[in-house]
Amino acid sequence: MTASTGTTTPPDSPVHADGTRLVWRGGGEVLVVEPWGRDSVRVRATVMGEVEDTDWALLPPDPGAHADARVELRPDGATLRNGAIRVELAASSGFHHSVGYEVFHCELAFYDANGRLLLREHDRGGSLNLRARHLRPHQGGDGHTLTASFESDPEERLAGMGQYQQHVLDLKGSTFELAHRNSQASVPFVVSSAGYGFLWHDPAIGRATFARNRTEWHAESTHQLDYWVTAGSTPAQISRAYADATGHAPMMPERGLGFWQCKLRYWNQEQLLEVAREHRRRGLPLDVIVADFFHWPHMGDYRFEDEFWPDPAAMVAELRDLGVELMVSVWPQVALSSENFEHLRQHNLLVRADRGLDVQMSFEGPSVFLDVTNPEARRWLWETCRRNYGEHGIRTFWLDEAEPEFGVYDYDAYRTHLGPYQRVGNLYPQAFSRAFADGQRADGEDEVVNLVRCAWAGSQRYGALVWSGDIASTWQDMARQITAGIHMGVAGIPWFTTDIGGFHHGDGADPEFHELLVRWFQLGAFSPVMRLHGDRLPYEEITAADGSRRLRSGGPNELWSFGEEVYTILERYVHLREALRSYVRDVMRAAHTDGQPAMRGLFHEFPDDPRAWDVDDQFLLGPDVLVAPVLSAGAREREVYLPAGARWTDAATGRVHDGGTVVRADAPLDVVPVFLRDGALTHLVGRTAGAAGHRTARLDGTTE
Repeated sequence: MTASTGTTTPPDSPVHADGTRLVWRGGGEVLVVEPWGRDSVRVRATVMGEVEDTDWALLPPDPGAHADARVELRPDGATLRNGAIRVELAASSGFHHSVGYEVFHCELAFYDANGRLLLREHDRGGSLNLRARHLRPHQGGDGHTLTASFESDPEERLAGMGQYQQHVLDLKGSTFELAHRNSQASVPFVVSSAGYGFLWHDPAIGRATFARNRTEWHAESTHQLDYWVTAGSTPAQISRAYADATGHAPMMPERGLGFWQCKLRYWNQEQLLEVAREHRRRGLPLDVIVADFFHWPHMGDYRFEDEFWPDPAAMVAELRDLGVELMVSVWPQVALSSENFEHLRQHNLLVRADRGLDVQMSFEGPSVFLDVTNPEARRWLWETCRRNYGEHGIRTFWLDEAEPEFGVYDYDAYRTHLGPYQRVGNLYPQAFSRAFADGQRADGEDEVVNLVRCAWAGSQRYGALVWSGDIASTWQDMARQITAGIHMGVAGIPWFTTDIGGFHHGDGADPEFHELLVRWFQLGAFSPVMRLHGDRLPYEEITAADGSRRLRSGGPNELWSFGEEVYTILERYVHLREALRSYVRDVMRAAHTDGQPAMRGLFHEFPDDPRAWDVDDQFLLGPDVLVAPVLSAGAREREVYLPAGARWTDAATGRVHDGGTVVRADAPLDVVPVFLRDGALTHLVGRTAGAAGHRTARLDGTTE
């Protein structure tokens, strides 16, 4: 029997239909399967209760997106069809001799429109008596541990899951902690080469394992199983459906398209202004400059310290005259010495430790975290930042420490407004971005972009520009940022950047660091956002007028800080970024309107080329610019794979190559290999060539 809205379930079916929403009950479990956007379904299950309408990341679907969805009810289960996806519910019951009573089961399998199996719940394994949906109640308490097990194609390729500090492109065979850390952003959405996307719609601390014999998702504490599946023949289709389901990034403001300047840290107003003035004197493009952390008296004061920043409004006004925006750092920590601590503690607006002393971090003094899962705390934070920053004309914020970075990552030790951190903690960075986006939009700001150190599913809709955290100034870490950026884009976070040169301890006087910085700067010029930052050596100690200590500053980190040879190269690439501005704007528009990642793996545009799923040291900026950064010290050439299905123009030489080939590209220190697709961006040809030009060779040694 086929059901549509308003139909009743036949008496012989174990599945109930409420329109196209299917409900199965048995053995204390309730299972709900329903259309959720085009070509997509949402699955929820719980025990001894009803499923909850949680909105962690998923938005209410447009009913028109699945107006043609249909269900069929049978004595052995049901079928749900919604565009390109089909779900089979196989229900059964029978007397179980080992337990001595009747048991009930309902198993799920997902197919594409052509009837090809995408994935299915793990079967019971005969006498093994396994559970694909294992909700195990906490004895005598609230919540469950949960493990959901699936069978999938053992040869599938997987991408997504956010940012983990590993240089691994194909995630099949990997396991992941579902938790945030400094430089780790766990965004539990994965795309399969088999033609589906899967969102684990649960902010609990847990893990995900993508083994050949099974896929497992695990939550340490939750109320229900909740996931979303979409079917698509290409990664682009899957990205589009996922953005519709969890929210589109806004259009990147114009200030996000150019160069951003930062160091650890400009510690006074005149120092920061002089850097912006020098950019203009030298004719260097500059869109954003940053007042980093500890510009405040105490962490959690959320204001400038008067001695070092005497007139923020005048500073912002001068920067605007120079065509530069100011971004200020905001941490979610509140020091016990802050002028706001007593108020926030009294009104229950802080994360709470469930045991022991309630100190959650001790960098520059003991502190605790603002509980941004609480709407009232979000309102307070924005109102305070509006008063102390926004009224000076500041509209771009650096939301640091957004994981949050507990001094010790004992996730089960803390509690929030929404519940135990172990159950809801992964939502924290999304809520931190939301505090500012909601406040700014309510105040009429329609160009929101805020730099944030972490993200979760849905963060993109709040204008979250994610950077990869406090990584080391090493070649290994530089390589990891390529795969991190690709996976973040797959996971629905299109705005991505890194600390050019790495964060930790790059020595501004070291020639070896100069080489790394140049290569990273070339990578940055073709990243979604180009931003120079780092904790450079040597340090500068800071003292107030009364002799009291302030947090030290890092060494110089401006384009001209590393010698004339390095400056000549950096200057050329910062101007090249300007030549890319109109193209980057188009790429960002596609992220906004169509949900497409800005930084893409080769497989995104060329999913039918098997080798494109393996290339982990190249990427595409948008559809047409292939970038092959140099990732090892001393290298002056590298191999580049050009995907099949296009012809590729070497941006340095103008030579054209067929796709499906590997070429060897010269890469002297001032050249990064870049190839342009099918005649695109002809104005860039020759712009990437170094002073002496370079050649591109086939691997057989002949030159094209």
